[in-house]
Amino acid sequence: MKTTLLNAEDYTRAPWKNGGGVFTDIADAHRPGTVAKNWDSLLWRFASTPIVAPGPFSHMPDIDRLQMVIGGRGLVLKAGGQELDEREPFTTVRFTGEMEIVTELEAGPVEVVNLMARRGAAEIELVALKEPGERPLPAGTHLVYALSRDCDIQLKCEEFLVSGGSTLKIELTEASRLTLVSGLAVLASIRLVS
Repeated sequence: MKTTLLNAEDYTRAPWKNGGGVFTDIADAHRPGTVAKNWDSLLWRFASTPIVAPGPFSHMPDIDRLQMVIGGRGLVLKAGGQELDEREPFTTVRFTGEMEIVTELEAGPVEVVNLMARRGAAEIELVALKEPGERPLPAGTHLVYALSRDCDIQLKCEEFLVSGGSTLKIELTEASRLTLVSGLAVLASIRLVS
């Protein structure tokens, strides 16, 4: 097991692929040996972003996406004849980067987190940790993103205090168990596939 604390002040910011906004890159991984880290070399990315006005999502071929509202409420994603409902915070929706999506805001701006991965390269999961308790973690990379306040977690009999806005990156070579002692966090899990 390897753990790394990612502090909020070390996150990087970059424009959305379509230039319509700016996201905060919390953690990512690119193909090994990649010189230029760009959308084409991306294996996975976990990021947060505000959505302040209705508009189109970026076109991201071969990318699978998970998204969750962590601040505000009332977000709806419209894609053709279907609707992806994120009106309530901490609801995870899954969609592909090829979908032509336009956002609708029913109650003002929202803040979301996105977990995306290159299709066929990784399996991803995104859940909110709202109540104290234990959950299994498979081998892979896990990101515990503490939201508005400090988050206290236990992992393999070790205790970690993750300050609000920071992220604990956990790299596991075998399955383990994570216990949320207190706080509110988002857990992003990535398992690379060969």
